[in-house]
Amino acid sequence: MKTITIDPITRLEGHGKISIFLNEKGNVENAYFQIPELRGFERFCEGRKAEDMPQITSRICGVCPTAHHFASTKALDAAFNVNPPPAAKKLRELIFNGYIFYDHTLHFYFLGAPDFIVGPDAPPSERNILGVIRKVGLDIANEVIKHRAYGQKIIEMICGKATHPVCGLPGGLSKALTEEERQDIEKMMESSVEFAKFSLKLFDDAVLKNKKYIDLILSDAYSLKTYYMGLVDENNMFNFYDGKVRVVDSKGREFVKFAPSNYLDVIEERVEDWTYVKLPYLKKVGWKGLIDGPASGIYRVGPLGRLNASEGMATPLAQQEYERMYETLGGKPVHSTLAFHWARLVELLYSAERALELSRDEEITSKEIRNKPGNPSEGVGIIEAARGTLIHHYKLDEEGLVKKVNLIVASTNNNPAMCMSIRDAAKALIHGDKVSEGLLNMVEMAFRAYDPCLACASHFAIGQMPLEVKIYDHNKALIKKVQR
Repeated sequence: MKTITIDPITRLEGHGKISIFLNEKGNVENAYFQIPELRGFERFCEGRKAEDMPQITSRICGVCPTAHHFASTKALDAAFNVNPPPAAKKLRELIFNGYIFYDHTLHFYFLGAPDFIVGPDAPPSERNILGVIRKVGLDIANEVIKHRAYGQKIIEMICGKATHPVCGLPGGLSKALTEEERQDIEKMMESSVEFAKFSLKLFDDAVLKNKKYIDLILSDAYSLKTYYMGLVDENNMFNFYDGKVRVVDSKGREFVKFAPSNYLDVIEERVEDWTYVKLPYLKKVGWKGLIDGPASGIYRVGPLGRLNASEGMATPLAQQEYERMYETLGGKPVHSTLAFHWARLVELLYSAERALELSRDEEITSKEIRNKPGNPSEGVGIIEAARGTLIHHYKLDEEGLVKKVNLIVASTNNNPAMCMSIRDAAKALIHGDKVSEGLLNMVEMAFRAYDPCLACASHFAIGQMPLEVKIYDHNKALIKKVQR
């Protein structure tokens, strides 16, 4: 059996590889998405001061620090039995939408766009951000850099740092927003709304008007019928920061809606020996292997998962784009993996619109930004990271020290679906011994649409590096196994 290995995979955060196994006819027998890196955040958080957790966990990743910071802060709100003042909640949501805006801008232009604007078959030396700039021009490149910086500037203004925030406290925030800062944010977000509209127009021109790309988006090679998960408000409308977690089935019907504290009643995690990232699934449905359909408990999170799980966007311009996406792609829910890119741009517009709304809120400059924490106990914080639903769960002792930590990260939630997406794309695209670099890139496109952060996903340490060597004979029969 011939093996093709893509190592390392490209245009993502973290390290991973894809192993593709071909049978004697040159067709794909199977493909594995393997995460070989190991980290230890859950283990070495034990014994730490609870109030340090928003700073410690933000170091899991340099791309997702704001998401971890506020998932951690929300977990501490619950663990210390304190509800932040309204102004603090609005400030947190403002900061978070700034993070989403810069993160989605990064993925679309730097990581996703090379496959569409430059082309999936283009040489690797051209299929990158420099190739995108050559296609769209320096003026647009300058706008991309400027508007991505706007999202980071909002975080720096309130949180002290653009990359690793330090403002989150149990019960609120450490710094209020001044009127001068509010005015700056309002101007930046007015411009950002226009930039998001432009990005959607660019997607229209480069992708939606190209029948080849539309056929690719709608092809079976990039389609999975799964459950979908995302935060919603009391009206089941889209929300990044707060609410309950809603799960819909592959026909868009509500399967369950739960409060953060009840997540263990809904989600179970599976361990496989070929990857350091666990495979979550819906407990009530069960694990049936890497298959899709209603009998499988596999679900998806992130931009497409959130839009499928919600009943609409809570801002007017994003709602128009939400409706247009579903109308164009044949109704709701959409199962195409490549539609994550379009959904991400709808969210880009929502994040700019919502941040602009919050910047104009009269309460946003209030000095009442923290309530006094209560006694330490146990808490769960759930927030929608750029890549999907992020869960932090802490158990504290009576002195406020961390006894137990559980983290289920967005890319972990998507891991089973990413494994299936890679396998199905490989089976659909690779036939015979002639495997071009362009075909392998199209296999990578199956995971790249999820915008995975593998540094975040591989955060769990089990005490030692589990080394396992398996030796097979020519008939693929296992003849020896050595394990440390």
